[in-house]
Amino acid sequence: MGLVRLNAATLREANAGVERPAYDRASTRIGIVHFGPGAFHRAHQADYIDQLLGADPRWAISAVSLRSASVREALAPQDCLYTRVELGSEVRYRVIGAIREVLTAPEQPQAVLARLSAPQTRFVTLTVTEAGYCLDAGSRLDVSHPDIAHDLTQPQAPRSAIGWLTNGLRARRAAGVPPFIVLSCDNLPANGPTLHAALTDFAGRIDSELARWIETQVVCPRTMVDSITPATDAPLRAQVAAAVGLQDAWPVQREAFRQWVIEDLPAVRELDWRSIGVTLAADVALYERAKLRLLNGAHSTLAYAGLLRNHITVREAMADRDLAGFVERLMREDIAASLNPSGGFDTGGYIDALLTRFRNPGLKHQLAQIAWDGSKKLPARLGAVFEEALAAGRPLHRLTVPLAAWMRFIARQARAGVPIVDPQAGTLASLGAACRGVAEADVERFLSLGGMLSAELRASASFKSALIHAYGELGGGGLPL
Repeated sequence: MGLVRLNAATLREANAGVERPAYDRASTRIGIVHFGPGAFHRAHQADYIDQLLGADPRWAISAVSLRSASVREALAPQDCLYTRVELGSEVRYRVIGAIREVLTAPEQPQAVLARLSAPQTRFVTLTVTEAGYCLDAGSRLDVSHPDIAHDLTQPQAPRSAIGWLTNGLRARRAAGVPPFIVLSCDNLPANGPTLHAALTDFAGRIDSELARWIETQVVCPRTMVDSITPATDAPLRAQVAAAVGLQDAWPVQREAFRQWVIEDLPAVRELDWRSIGVTLAADVALYERAKLRLLNGAHSTLAYAGLLRNHITVREAMADRDLAGFVERLMREDIAASLNPSGGFDTGGYIDALLTRFRNPGLKHQLAQIAWDGSKKLPARLGAVFEEALAAGRPLHRLTVPLAAWMRFIARQARAGVPIVDPQAGTLASLGAACRGVAEADVERFLSLGGMLSAELRASASFKSALIHAYGELGGGGLPL
């Protein structure tokens, strides 16, 4: 006889040692709406909020998916409970109860709008990936993006995160309700100001008064979030079933390390973030740059170069001495030079800790998962590093390797007929299929792709030369020293 399904009624049957919500879920109230309830949100932000609800029941989460109903279908039969697995020196299992409902925007638009306009909703958080903001290469609103174009013509039936936020803010303004605080938890440079500018731009194209209200009244603090979160797979589900004693359709896993830094603005302090281990900082920019460029930049390098060398996981790629050595040199000698750290930030120690995290034996972080959405991730993670190195006259031969490896990866996937997971998948598939392994010609094809690199980079002979050299080296199985 199989195990019973995890839900509110069966939770009491969970095995001893499994942590569970230390509060009455029925007494909690929804105060946070979250867009993008994927694995990272459920392993990270929802885990933090779960710690808070015993002391302050106002902050339960309404999780909203902009596209797929898969999270709702998995979690609704479980009363939105799920298991978070922490992979440290000891494996810890905790059932998270912070999410009270999961909504699918295309199917439940009125319910989503009701949550966004409710006075008790004070925060809206997002983990929609870099692609979900519909920005161009300059991190400005891309009005040619199909979702934005749709939402500008049908603002009351939005598809995009930007459209939904604007719709909710418009409803609050019309009702005389103060705006919610918007926390982007995605890897965008200056994520708060970037999101604020995109919201103001979008609103200005449909309602100038609303745009002025958003510009002056809506608070979008900078944030930085960090915790390596491998994708859920069948072995994890089996592991959770054995450890918890209940079937869980969609558990999540993360490393023991986690970090959440939020810009310390007065509006943010309505919630006691510090009590749950969140850092409120006057300057988030350095945390953001270090994480985006060193951790995420190194992850992208490991993903594309590692997949080209037939590795499957980050840990496996780090066991490749040549690749691990290259990534460490890239971090210490190239990316670190772009940080301009203030006093007290130990860049070397931060890199040491990252290398240890990458080698965590408990993590099976799939390189293929990291490789998704490269046309959006790479500009956000390394675009500014390229530009700053070029302007300062610093070496480019190692820095261009992640981009060259992505190009090689796309060409390989396209020639093999393997689906490419990227907002520009169709364009990339055609472009990659046209590549013939001739470095200069292939690189020129990729440089013609709009929305990835600045005009200055694409026009730079030294950047292009370094990129062509890196592309050629990777084709021969080598890595620049």
